[in-house]
Amino acid sequence: MKWTGVMPALTTAYDANLNIDHAFVARHALWQIENGVSGLITLGSLGESPTLSFEEKISLVDTLVKAAAGKVPVVAAVSALSTGEAVKLAQAVQAHGASGLMILPPWVYKGDWLEMKAYVAAVLKATPLEAMLYNNPVAYGTDFTPEQIQELAAEHPNLVAVKESSTDVRRVTAIRALAGDRLAVFVGVDDAIVEGIYSGAVGWVAGLVNALPRESIELFRLASQGKTREAFELYRWFLPLLRMDTVPKFIQLIKHVQQELGVGYARVRGPRLELSGEELAATQAAVRTAMGSRPETAIPSTPFTFK
Repeated sequence: MKWTGVMPALTTAYDANLNIDHAFVARHALWQIENGVSGLITLGSLGESPTLSFEEKISLVDTLVKAAAGKVPVVAAVSALSTGEAVKLAQAVQAHGASGLMILPPWVYKGDWLEMKAYVAAVLKATPLEAMLYNNPVAYGTDFTPEQIQELAAEHPNLVAVKESSTDVRRVTAIRALAGDRLAVFVGVDDAIVEGIYSGAVGWVAGLVNALPRESIELFRLASQGKTREAFELYRWFLPLLRMDTVPKFIQLIKHVQQELGVGYARVRGPRLELSGEELAATQAAVRTAMGSRPETAIPSTPFTFK
């Protein structure tokens, strides 16, 4: 598969009983594809993976593989409490049609480099699928340094990409300096995408794309083509929403933007609660402001219809 472009970290839609709404998941995925995403990423942090059972994770992969129908690859995130569970999940998603993996560090336990290297290596060896390493020390407390990432890449040919979410764009240049074109570097935080591209990133694992796919893809295109004036015009407009991707309640915020725009539900599984009070009012105001002040560069996404 091609590791480039804009790939949504998909939210997981629930019905009124908090069961996965597979029909909506499929339609939302098709809408993302209609608007030009280069792949679909499921079972990640934004997808509320820790709240999903093993069986639910596999069912989501099934739904998305069927919906994508080969138009774009489906990448399944692998996250678990134990190495054995992570290996089992990697093998299962491969069997159900995933084209690639995104490997997260283990939940809860924050080990040293030797332990983290062994964990990632076990997942990489579990399948022949190409994989992206997800580095997010802010959220997970495990920091894969550029030197460690290079070490893993040297030993595992199927490690082909990195989702860099440290929020420090210097990491992009550091990885590129060590690995060159051996690894495709993706920006993993929405409010650093333009800086990341100018530092050498070739992809974006995006969050607000769930609500605004065409606008996200246009921002990526303008920045990638070096159209600085147009890119920064669009970026300035988009930033109040993009910054929602980098705070503790990013799932609730992004899902609520989806609901405000009629392209998703705000429903989340506990322990999370939906936004309320001042947080809800501020989010609604941000959406209204953005929708009322679109620059010409903010090409709107195609209409979302539930079929």
